[in-house]
Amino acid sequence: MILEKFQIDGQVAVVTGGTKGIGKAIAQALAEAGADIAVVSRTPDADIEKTVLALRRRYMHHAADLTRREQTREVIPAIVEKMGDVNILVNNAGIIRRSSAADYSEADWDATIEIDLTASFLLSQAAGRVMLKKGRGKIINIASILSFQGGLNVVAYASSKHGIMGLIKALANDWAGKGVNVNGIAPGFFATELTEPIQKDPERSKSITGRTPAGRWGNPEDIAGAALFLASPASDFLHGVTLPLDGGWMAW
Repeated sequence: MILEKFQIDGQVAVVTGGTKGIGKAIAQALAEAGADIAVVSRTPDADIEKTVLALRRRYMHHAADLTRREQTREVIPAIVEKMGDVNILVNNAGIIRRSSAADYSEADWDATIEIDLTASFLLSQAAGRVMLKKGRGKIINIASILSFQGGLNVVAYASSKHGIMGLIKALANDWAGKGVNVNGIAPGFFATELTEPIQKDPERSKSITGRTPAGRWGNPEDIAGAALFLASPASDFLHGVTLPLDGGWMAW
């Protein structure tokens, strides 16, 4: 039955940035589909822990600041030690620093590239090593519509998200024949903490709604189905794809 291909019972799913917004919605969706959940973030969130445990799935929180490379390197080994495995990795954690390109600071550039791109590579590499030994695994990198466009006053973010799409393709080329799927999701404008400055700008927010064929901002729950598809056996023949989830933004 086709619905069985969307079940991920007993899988261990790691979700970075899984205590807020899109990451939290993904963690909940994967738990509802049967996965045990390891959330990586700076601080824990009682709500997502309660949700996962209520579904009778195992849960752990690993505290890490992914702008600090030494902490990033500890994530996968710590989760494997406690949870026993890593079957699914969702690289969702990210930051955005806004400034004109002429005034953009090196500190903001370094922090953004470190968490939005470098951490995704290091975590994918570490999880990939675990998955390659078994000949199976799913890695989902959260890209952006700014993987395709340049954006406004977000030079480091746009650069990192272009890099994420390249990372997805490169890892897929390496690992597709070895049973590890690497794909991505490129959200459009979602109503999360990351986009609060734009949401609070009435003119900009209205222009985004008007520019989006669906006529609205995305909600974190809108990403759940795509994430489950990429995490499940239903996507076993899909490799190196970045799926726009944008209310039709890229079709305009």
